[in-house]
Amino acid sequence: MATRTQLGPRAAKSLSKADLLDMYRLMLLSRRLDDKEIQLKRQNKIFFQISGAGHEAVLVAAGKALRPAYDWFYPYYRDRALCLTLGMTPTEMLLAAVGAADDPNSGGRQMPSHWGHKALYIVSQSSPTGTQFLQGVGCAEAWLRYGRIDAIADKPIKGDELVYVSAGDGTTSEGEFWEALNSSSNLKLPVLFLIEDNGYAISVPIEVQTAGGSVSQLVRNFPGLLVEEVDGCDPVASYNVLLRASEYVRQRKGPALVHAHVIRPYSHSLSDDEILYRPPKEREEDSRRDCVLTFPKRLIADGVATETEIEAIKRRVEEDIDVATEMALASPQPAPETATRYVYSPDVDPTSEQFDTEDDPQFGGDPTTMVDLLNACLRDEMTRDPRIVVFGEDVADASREQYLGQVKGKGGVFTVTRGLQRQFGSDRVYNSPLAEANIVGRAIGLATRGLKPVVEIQFFDYIWPAYHQLRNELATLRWRSNNAFSCPVVVRVTYGGYLKGGAIYHSQTGAVVFTAIPGLRVVCPSSALDANGLLRTAIRGDDPVLFLEHKHLYRQTYNKAPNPGPNFMIPFGKAKLIRDGQHLTVVTYGAVVQRALTAAKLLEERDGVSVAVLDLRSLSPVDWPAIMASVQKTNKVLVAYEDSLSWGYGAEIAARIADECFPWLDAPVKRVASADTFVGYAPGLEDFILPQVEDLATAMRELHAF
Repeated sequence: MATRTQLGPRAAKSLSKADLLDMYRLMLLSRRLDDKEIQLKRQNKIFFQISGAGHEAVLVAAGKALRPAYDWFYPYYRDRALCLTLGMTPTEMLLAAVGAADDPNSGGRQMPSHWGHKALYIVSQSSPTGTQFLQGVGCAEAWLRYGRIDAIADKPIKGDELVYVSAGDGTTSEGEFWEALNSSSNLKLPVLFLIEDNGYAISVPIEVQTAGGSVSQLVRNFPGLLVEEVDGCDPVASYNVLLRASEYVRQRKGPALVHAHVIRPYSHSLSDDEILYRPPKEREEDSRRDCVLTFPKRLIADGVATETEIEAIKRRVEEDIDVATEMALASPQPAPETATRYVYSPDVDPTSEQFDTEDDPQFGGDPTTMVDLLNACLRDEMTRDPRIVVFGEDVADASREQYLGQVKGKGGVFTVTRGLQRQFGSDRVYNSPLAEANIVGRAIGLATRGLKPVVEIQFFDYIWPAYHQLRNELATLRWRSNNAFSCPVVVRVTYGGYLKGGAIYHSQTGAVVFTAIPGLRVVCPSSALDANGLLRTAIRGDDPVLFLEHKHLYRQTYNKAPNPGPNFMIPFGKAKLIRDGQHLTVVTYGAVVQRALTAAKLLEERDGVSVAVLDLRSLSPVDWPAIMASVQKTNKVLVAYEDSLSWGYGAEIAARIADECFPWLDAPVKRVASADTFVGYAPGLEDFILPQVEDLATAMRELHAF
């Protein structure tokens, strides 16, 4: 039976001599791995290094207090000692440093110290600071949703697991940190925040970053948030505090924040030189608190260990690192052709025949609008799959459930989600704070644990606070983790003009900003029927999808359709030839489709010109075979789109047509799009700026006459 050893008045009763010696071993192992990587970088055997030096004590304590493959972990780049304590090996860490194919963190796709380990529930970390906070909140929220959704039979939750998320003091300046505290406190989620405060964010000191110089003082008024402060260079004191905080969280009392004061004895990274901004006296003061130096002396002084035992630990650490280094340097690099693997799901292909039931709709009822058929699809899919949760700004009928019997219910600004809360309950359909990054970040965490979020961003014009989460997190998680993790979130967003009064901040398009992102599917239906089938494919797929819904098209009578039934799907990457023609092709999408059809009809009636109109429907992937087939048939092509003319989505389509279809072209590729300005409020301004029927007809005549 292990003996329990007291180590001064702050000792944790649960720590044995073996525990204390192992804590020292892990701290030293972490430090020596940093040193080895620095050596390898200087030998040009690795390509980047950022250390966790000075943070080891609190991180080993966290690893001892928490449970690998039980709790979930969203670490940051200083968390080497935590990952070692949870079970990651020195070899696995050095495999990341050399960029080896067998690196379990990312398969050589990310910088070293970007931790990720599927077996240990360490979720792949990215470089942007602070983005992990909201994902950790979403991961913790999954426990809440699984527990409350009775229709889910297999609930992958344990009841008292928690989510660890860490960052440095500088990262607490990010808005997403505060959004995460707000949501986790509001929902009483089991999140343990660890702030590792070494006093600097690269060269910017804490008093410049944080009002009053202490983030723990600033956050104490969040309801239900336990706030603890500790000397993070003391592993025993840190263990006590972290154990107490974790028990608070496990008992579902709310989230906890531990503010640990640590040091940074090395520069921020090998790309930084702290001598340029830190005086010798300050660095010397840090060295006197260095846990790798002070803790073994303390163990000897308190009679816990002998000098012989300490020396044995040092030898073992050096031997382990030598072996790990040898193995890592001998490990093969990834084959170059593997670079394109896992951009999208290798298991579910939304472009395949599996998702093509377009030729067999089971129509029922009268023709209805895009809003109604989107709502019908959501109802069908939520009935089919209880893992689907819908949230965003204003999507619920009424957040205050006691009012549901007294009000009609909102269900979104455009009523796409009306009635869903009443039918499926407030644990599956609920409102979020007015914070777009919060919506997408939480959705990523929920999806990582197996739920299927279908979230709404109210207006495309306000999607930009979420761009960090969309571009750097949602689209990259599968690829950067080498297929260890995925987050198949559907992000619905309204966009576009032709509204009369929408003006600059309610009429934006800009699809090209998102189609340029690998890993993200982007679709844009122009009819009620297509909206129903494409949304169903998005939900049943396994990739992140940005689902663009044009506000102008929501209630148009010309694009109505009957309900096609609960299994109607349109595959991604399948364009629709909605008007055949002989003389020229118009390639378009969204609200410009109907205008192109009207212009084509006018041209045929007035000029006898036969115009084919191809509705792309899916913007990424795009149906290149359909485009090429029509161009080869008509030999002339007009690309029409609502983005600005310059640098818009149509520019890439036009360039590729010119590149791949040049032998069949009898005229230059022509474009019609919005003016290179913003959409104005006055109707005359809007009409001038956005492509109109006459603009399209004029371009068609000019192209035909070439």
